[in-house]
Amino acid sequence: MAGTLTEFSDASFESDVLKSDQLVVVDFWAPWCGPCKLLTPKIEELAETYAGRVKIGKINIDEHQQVAGDFGISSIPTVLFFKKGQRVHSCVGNVQKSELASAIEKNL
Repeated sequence: MAGTLTEFSDASFESDVLKSDQLVVVDFWAPWCGPCKLLTPKIEELAETYAGRVKIGKINIDEHQQVAGDFGISSIPTVLFFKKGQRVHSCVGNVQKSELASAIEKNL
């Protein structure tokens, strides 16, 4: 994983995501998920592009099921966008990088 990506967990989610002053983009994924593997390079590129302005990271739903359950994640990959602790946007599936970037720009 790129150095600019944050690895979120059940334990860190509240402090890293919900209490963050920055826009936070969270990719819900699992190692066995093919579409998740296709989305990862796009997430990594966006993390580099928006480094310092947006916190972008991933949470493995196999290892951290509490947060996935709390947000009703039923399909992966799912990307949720949080601003001031509130979910402001979501994308499901292997979406285009431009769609993710557009959602980031809209919520900055």
